[in-house]
Amino acid sequence: MGIIMKNFNRIDRVNALLKREIANILEKDLEHLEGCLVSVTEVKTSPDLRTAKVLLSILGNDETKDKVLKAVFKKKSYIQNKMVSAVKLKYTPVLSIEIDKSVETGDRILSIISELEIQDKSIQDSDE
Repeated sequence: MGIIMKNFNRIDRVNALLKREIANILEKDLEHLEGCLVSVTEVKTSPDLRTAKVLLSILGNDETKDKVLKAVFKKKSYIQNKMVSAVKLKYTPVLSIEIDKSVETGDRILSIISELEIQDKSIQDSDE
């Protein structure tokens, strides 16, 4: 059990380190991020440290999101190389970048709940 917990804690630390470094690289080195908020929401590193899935949240209008997403994918090898020089690990994970839709999904759910509350209130008002 001690080995599993030790490995789990190491993966958590690696995930946090990669998240911080990738966020710094995006903030400092990519010029196409103006007018848009890009956040590294999560990094999921494989147990063998060979791959890491990077989840990005991009807030902005659709045109800006597309522009930023294209820039990030275009600069993926640059981000990978900067990360390799910034992070000292036996194996530096190969990054796969994906969009995290959980924020948009959460906003959609909240708006649906809000609409239902308004409908419920209007039904209650009409019953009185």
